[in-house]
Amino acid sequence: MKKKTENNRFQGKDRRTFPKAGSLGGGASPSTHVGISAQSEPKTAKKKFVEKIDIFCHILPRKYNEVLLKKAKSCYYLKTSGSKPALTDLDIRFRAMDKYEGLRQVLTLGAPPIEYVVSPKDAVELARMANDEMAELVNKYPDRFVAAVANLPMNDINASLRETERAIKELKFKGIQIASSINGKPLDSPEFLGIYEKMAQYDLPIWLHPTRDNNIPDYPDEGFSKYALFVAFGWPYETTLAMARLVFGGIMEKYPNIKFITHHCGAMLPFFSKRVVLSQAALQAVQAGEVVKLTKPPLEYFKRFYGDTVLGGNTPALMCGYAFFGVDNLLFASDYPYPGGAEKGDVALGEVIESVNLMNITKEEKAKIFSKNTRRILSLP
Repeated sequence: MKKKTENNRFQGKDRRTFPKAGSLGGGASPSTHVGISAQSEPKTAKKKFVEKIDIFCHILPRKYNEVLLKKAKSCYYLKTSGSKPALTDLDIRFRAMDKYEGLRQVLTLGAPPIEYVVSPKDAVELARMANDEMAELVNKYPDRFVAAVANLPMNDINASLRETERAIKELKFKGIQIASSINGKPLDSPEFLGIYEKMAQYDLPIWLHPTRDNNIPDYPDEGFSKYALFVAFGWPYETTLAMARLVFGGIMEKYPNIKFITHHCGAMLPFFSKRVVLSQAALQAVQAGEVVKLTKPPLEYFKRFYGDTVLGGNTPALMCGYAFFGVDNLLFASDYPYPGGAEKGDVALGEVIESVNLMNITKEEKAKIFSKNTRRILSLP
């Protein structure tokens, strides 16, 4: 195998052609990726594959990551990112993608949320840097990356509003990504209303990523979360809690067309949706003025969220999400390259694809989940 150079990373070779099924094995040389470009293929050579658009996978652009590591405070996220080389190495990413026909990605920034680890001033600089690099990647590799999602310096809301406008109008991004809470503040806090209003006007989605560090203990008399439970169960809880605050805090009521894409297929919500109905009696006992008066039953707002397929390849769990959200609100995503780590990231990606293929639904419904729904909500050609 040829020794990698710096040019093999984000300045790597432009591999824009999807290989034929089975043409690339795990030990294939990077040179096997180079072929006739999609633009120069004969018109009679039609690809026969099911298009797959991964709407919630992650990347750490190289220049951004170098600056981040110098300026960020220590946290769990930085420790785990170092063990996922595909976050920064395009060669690894492209080899994994080449194993699955028709696979393309929407780029979202990997952890940590920048407002959690740097000052507002540094967050503004880093957000702009990351967004510029992702825009370059989409422009350079259009047959790999169909779109990118803006990262925002959410510890400076005015700067976040400006960066949202720049990313969508100038960089042609297809949405923004925010954390399930912003440095401990819930998403229905009044200071975030400007973000929601702008995204409702653009009619583009907000990617909602769970956040919870191991310094939040599972029990009051402990100093930190043990056994990585803050990730395994804390993150799905954080997503569910954020969704609930967006509903009961009146955000979904105030902005009828706003779109949120939730990781892990809506987290706890599909399985525990009946508890939303059963708990309504308890809402009568809360303090006056705490709950916004909703014009519809709460479940109708919850069903407006979009759920992705990041469930570890668990088809029965996907069917639960399908039963709750309906096929039009399910979106294919893999969380690449976090599941599986450096050794099995491509395997974990395949397991998510297979979990959708194994769903007891029609071929057309699977096509919606794999790509058509994403094309619709992102207004992709």
